[in-house]
Amino acid sequence: MVGRSYGSYERALRGILSGDPAGVRAYSRSLPPPARAGFERLIREPFLVVRAAGSFGFDLVALRREFAFPIEVKASSSTTIPFTAASGRAAAQLADHRATVERAGLLVLYAYRRLGGRDGESWRVFRAGEPPHRGVSGYVLRPVPPIGETRDGNAVLRWEEGMLLSAFVARVYEVLQPSYGGGG
Repeated sequence: MVGRSYGSYERALRGILSGDPAGVRAYSRSLPPPARAGFERLIREPFLVVRAAGSFGFDLVALRREFAFPIEVKASSSTTIPFTAASGRAAAQLADHRATVERAGLLVLYAYRRLGGRDGESWRVFRAGEPPHRGVSGYVLRPVPPIGETRDGNAVLRWEEGMLLSAFVARVYEVLQPSYGGGG
């Protein structure tokens, strides 16, 4: 089964990234205390997150002065989401996403919401392509794992290979520290 994009999960991720206190705190309850404090920085310094479905085929676009991340949201109870299911529609969408953003020097992120899992964080992040070699975006995106491939060369999201959403957010704020850090 191809992971599906559900409006409620898009709204949940949008709430988290846009710094909605209820959304951030509900999600961060599952985090260890040190990660929770850093994650709550989203409340003070959120992304501007817009729903982009229908315009370019992305679900969300997260914006900051320093960078923009088109985001495709997928949800599944499975630990893998093969892009070959559903007549290859997801594979075609991935190819379209890559082509669309490459011209603008951006990279699409895939946010994978694991349904039914009670073993920690429910969101993982993947990148669709190679990050820029220079600049803030490149630095933020370099450690984000790429979308995996099967032995046949088909794209696949493997839950255990993704970057925890809290680790991604920590990476973003590590980069922003010089600009937004207190007292320096």
